[in-house]
Amino acid sequence: MYKPGDIVHVNDTMQTDYSYRLTAPMGKGFDAGFEPHFSPKEMLKLGVFEGKYCNDCRDEFPKDWFREAKLSDIADPELNCFKIKSRQSLQIWQRNGWIIEPDPRGWFQWYCRYYLGRRIPEIDGFQIKRWRAFRRHAAQVKANCDEGNLLCRPRQRQALLQWSYDPFI
Repeated sequence: MYKPGDIVHVNDTMQTDYSYRLTAPMGKGFDAGFEPHFSPKEMLKLGVFEGKYCNDCRDEFPKDWFREAKLSDIADPELNCFKIKSRQSLQIWQRNGWIIEPDPRGWFQWYCRYYLGRRIPEIDGFQIKRWRAFRRHAAQVKANCDEGNLLCRPRQRQALLQWSYDPFI
């Protein structure tokens, strides 16, 4: 499963009767300049979004992404890699116009689908531009933290991980 030509059907609490076709091989064929540090599987294993992000939409994605994922029925910052809350609510994302259909959960849902091989050029371009803009946080960590001091700026490091940047800089 999950090869170019496959159609993925989505039916979860936030999206029903949505389908998309995979047009690129999983984890390959990314746009030039889009080089995420982690795969979705690696991010889920390290601990992102307080363990709550993908709970009801696991059927859409490969089962092995969730074998070692840190998941919870309730948001738990202790499940995050840096043991700290580092996200804003979905309502804030919606109010700020950061939720782009057809991905009602936001950037990480888009990234998971992009990683699988879905391509929607106008949406991909928008999300990749947002991803690139996030690199400023890595520059701030590098400028303000001693190398290897993972206790420095943990909220920003957690956010970097949640945008698939290397937070261990």
